[in-house]
Amino acid sequence: MTESPLQSPFLIEATARGFVFQCTDLAALDAAMQAGPVTGYIGFDPTADSLHVGSALQIMLLRLMQKHGHRPIALMGGGTAKIGDPSFRDDARSLMTDEMIAHNLRGIEASLRQFITFGDGPSDAVLANNGDWLDKLSYIDLLREVGVHFSVSRMLSFDSVRQRLDREQGLTFLEFNYCILQSFDFRELNRRYGARLQMGGSDQWGNIVSGIDLVRRTDQTQVFGLTAPLLTTSSGAKMGKSAKGAVWLSAGKLPVFEYWQFWRNTEDADVGRFLKLFTDLPVEECDRLAALEGASINEAKKVLATEATALCHGREAAEEAAETARRTFEQGATIAAALPSRDFPATELAEGAPMFRLLVAAGLAGSNGEARRLVRGGGARLNDVVVSDENRVVTEADLVDGALKLSSGKKHHVLLRPGA
Repeated sequence: MTESPLQSPFLIEATARGFVFQCTDLAALDAAMQAGPVTGYIGFDPTADSLHVGSALQIMLLRLMQKHGHRPIALMGGGTAKIGDPSFRDDARSLMTDEMIAHNLRGIEASLRQFITFGDGPSDAVLANNGDWLDKLSYIDLLREVGVHFSVSRMLSFDSVRQRLDREQGLTFLEFNYCILQSFDFRELNRRYGARLQMGGSDQWGNIVSGIDLVRRTDQTQVFGLTAPLLTTSSGAKMGKSAKGAVWLSAGKLPVFEYWQFWRNTEDADVGRFLKLFTDLPVEECDRLAALEGASINEAKKVLATEATALCHGREAAEEAAETARRTFEQGATIAAALPSRDFPATELAEGAPMFRLLVAAGLAGSNGEARRLVRGGGARLNDVVVSDENRVVTEADLVDGALKLSSGKKHHVLLRPGA
């Protein structure tokens, strides 16, 4: 086996786990991390009030930095959210109000705190908001001090911009400024916190390099950029999406059991890769689990689901989700033999049916109003999981062994089967 030329524990492990796609100067960054703690950051746009699994890779990279004694900064884009990142988008983002941005920032902070320790210690994470400095910028001063260092021809060469223009979908001047503001962020974080490393997805390469160039030109300081690969599943699906939509990190937007189940449904070919990226298990253990074959690979998927869920929602909630899955799926045949069963039109389930309607169809509620009250009171369950949203849409993806287990309280259960 060829010995790695890297010396810093962070880069060694980050590379072994598959986090490293590109780096502006890997050898120099490795030396800097060997010399002492390095402060690095990743930006998160507040486009929703929770982050989702698509952002988990970036969060895990900050978590890994912290593990190895470096200081991570989670930069929330309270300022840049007022423009929107045009990278690899077909059209402009809808502009958000200040109230919407503030609401989303609170939710994103909660998502980040599930994974990273914030505080005043040397390796404790810093929570920053670029609205603190971007909102105060004078446009004329920005043009004179920063804009002079940006070449329009170079910005047009970035893949994220060129692809948008090649599709003749246009790019507003508002969006075109995003690269300048993100570069300004790097310089500001370097000046305020000594940040020497910006990380992000590979789609951010052009913006990251521009920030490095700005810091070098104006402050004569060497800083670094490192990108992680943009993830898709082996079948080509975008990471972070499920049949029901985004896989949110907030339990308020996605029940813990459904989060666990997302990981449990990982494709066989992705198990080893996702174990390395989304859990704290040692690389050797990830490789061992990924090498399991046949039905045994399902055990590896359960480990992935439980470990990934434990990081996001806590060990107790993860173990509870795993136990719920065991009861629901592994004891399905026993349950099915003992419970009353009713048919439900398969076409309605294919289109998606609200929970309250299914409770009525199962005979567990006499009317839609009664069913809604049952849900609001916490007495309704789907496949042994409490449903708190009366309008929760149930689809074919919720079927277990061809049926839905609906419950009213702890004693009344019905299997609802899609029929003609």
